[in-house]
Amino acid sequence: MRPRGDCRRTCCRELSQSADSAVNTAPTHHYTYTALTIRQQRLHRALEMKSVPICRYSPYRYILDNHVSAVARSCNYHARAIRHVRHLLTVDLAKTHACSLILSRIDYCNAVLHGAPSCTIQKLQRVQNNAARVVLQAPRRSHANSLLQELHWLPVEQRITYKLAVLTYRTRQTSVPEYLSRHITIRSSTRSLRSSSAPLLHVPFRRTSLGKRSFSTAAPSVWNSLPVSVQNCDTLTLFKSRLKVHLFSVYAS
Repeated sequence: MRPRGDCRRTCCRELSQSADSAVNTAPTHHYTYTALTIRQQRLHRALEMKSVPICRYSPYRYILDNHVSAVARSCNYHARAIRHVRHLLTVDLAKTHACSLILSRIDYCNAVLHGAPSCTIQKLQRVQNNAARVVLQAPRRSHANSLLQELHWLPVEQRITYKLAVLTYRTRQTSVPEYLSRHITIRSSTRSLRSSSAPLLHVPFRRTSLGKRSFSTAAPSVWNSLPVSVQNCDTLTLFKSRLKVHLFSVYAS
C-alpha cells in the first residue's frame, strides 16, 4: 500500500502536468479549457469559488454583487425563522438573535464593500430594515429609519465606514498587521497650516474607481473625514464610542 504522503505528491504532480498540458495545447491567441483529467477523474471548471466565505468570480476581479446577493438570501432565511417565533421572544432576546444571525453576516468582511455601487449596498440595507421590523414587530411597509434609531443600529453604509475606521485606528496604533500598516503614512506639509496639527493621512492618487476602493486609498479617505475629537482618542473603546456617535449624527443629518 502506497503511503499517504506519496499519494498526495503523485496527485499534485499529475495536477501540475495536466494543467501544463492544457496550457501548452491551447491556441496561442485564446487560453481556455473546461476540464482536467486526473487519475481517470474528470474535474470540470467551476464558475464560482468561495474563500472565507467571499464569493470570487474570475482570478482578476471581485464581483461583489453576487456575494451580497448570497448574504442577503442567508439573512432573509434567518429573518423568516425569527419572525415565526417572534411572539415567544422578548425585544431584547429578539434583538440578540437578530444581531447574532443577521447583523453578523452583514458585518462580515464588509470593509471590501467600501465604494461599492449604491444598488449593491441597498440589498443589504433592505435586509437590515427587514430585520428591524421583525425585532420590533412593525408592519412590513413601515419606515425603517426610526426603527434603526430605536434599536441603535447603524445603517449598512455607516457600518462599512465604522469597520474601516476602526481597522485604520488599530493599524495606526499598533502597526499590525504589517501588510496594512505599510499602506498608511502620515501626511506631511511643507507649509504651516491649521490642519497640520490634525493626525491626517496621505491619500494616494488613483485614476480608477476600483483603485479608489483599495485600502491604501479608502482607509486614509475615511480617516481624514473624521473630526479631530474622534481621531485623537487615546483608547480603542473611546474611539469606537465617539465614532458611533459621529456616524449617527451624520446619518440623522
